[in-house]
Amino acid sequence: MERMTADRTLIVMRHAAAGDLPGGPDVERALRPRGRQDAAAAGRWLAVRGIRPDRVLCSPARRARQTWQHVGAELAAAPEVIAEARLYRAGPRELLEIIGSLAGAAQTLLYVGHNPAAADATELLIGRPVEFPAAGIAIIDIKVPWPDLITGAGDGAGDLITSWSPGQVS
Repeated sequence: MERMTADRTLIVMRHAAAGDLPGGPDVERALRPRGRQDAAAAGRWLAVRGIRPDRVLCSPARRARQTWQHVGAELAAAPEVIAEARLYRAGPRELLEIIGSLAGAAQTLLYVGHNPAAADATELLIGRPVEFPAAGIAIIDIKVPWPDLITGAGDGAGDLITSWSPGQVS
């Protein structure tokens, strides 16, 4: 049985599948139809498990914002959403620093962003690699206060509760 409650829960989500934007800026790439479907499926998966974020930290990239829109439409919650510019190009340690500084009093925080930062930050927290396909999710029980996330990374700061990817049987 999956344990779905913790003092602090971090939901790490890679944005859903996006299309190309030939000649356009990468930040403006939009979700493909499959990406919209996968993001909605991710939201339903979270909703069925009663997992609802108190706060969302979202990359300002169009594909990440659209991913959150489709996930959020499936949840019966209206969390505070912060579109943080630094999340777009953050490496894994910077990502953990940003999360630690912006989590506030959230019990459950959702990060919607990019690889390789999502996979690498998750590995730093749980001590082993996790695959992150487009729209993939890892739910992590965080054992340290949010501001201590980066200093606790690599020292068992988190435990993987569960993960999900598109096409996975619920």
